[in-house]
Amino acid sequence: MPPRPPFTPHPVYLRRTHTPIGRIEVGSDGAAITSLSIERSGTLPYDGRRESTTAVLDTAITQLEEYFLGRRRRFEVPVSTAGTDFQSAVWAGLQDLAWGEVASYGSLGLATGRATAGRAVGGAVGANPIPLLIPCHRVLAGDRRITGYSAGNGVATKLWLLEHEGIEHR
Repeated sequence: MPPRPPFTPHPVYLRRTHTPIGRIEVGSDGAAITSLSIERSGTLPYDGRRESTTAVLDTAITQLEEYFLGRRRRFEVPVSTAGTDFQSAVWAGLQDLAWGEVASYGSLGLATGRATAGRAVGGAVGANPIPLLIPCHRVLAGDRRITGYSAGNGVATKLWLLEHEGIEHR
């Protein structure tokens, strides 16, 4: 089987919502969530595009609102990602992380059978097309340091999410 392309297709359906970390834009193919972007410097990838909804998008937006209110600790919407086999394995590992739980880049590498693949894991975490629903903010360095975040306004967004979930960090 050929590897899947490492990109996210344009969403067929699209919704936006306002949150404490900025506007969020969620995309869907109609059956699953395929993308999620957090506003960066006042913009979202599809700002010029009109919203159109479907049931899975409505559910995702409701669950995101509940998460930000502290009423939801686990997302229960189908997600669909397009990435390499390695990226998919890392993203699957992220989905196993519960509210308030963290993983290190090293532990994710070990779980994928590549114990020394810390940089590759970091690349896969940074390429996550559906942050929050696939909780890449829960990945810290082995000593619980924040090493970066590619969504929203970067580390400031990650700090907010970690504090929202009561995750200790350095």
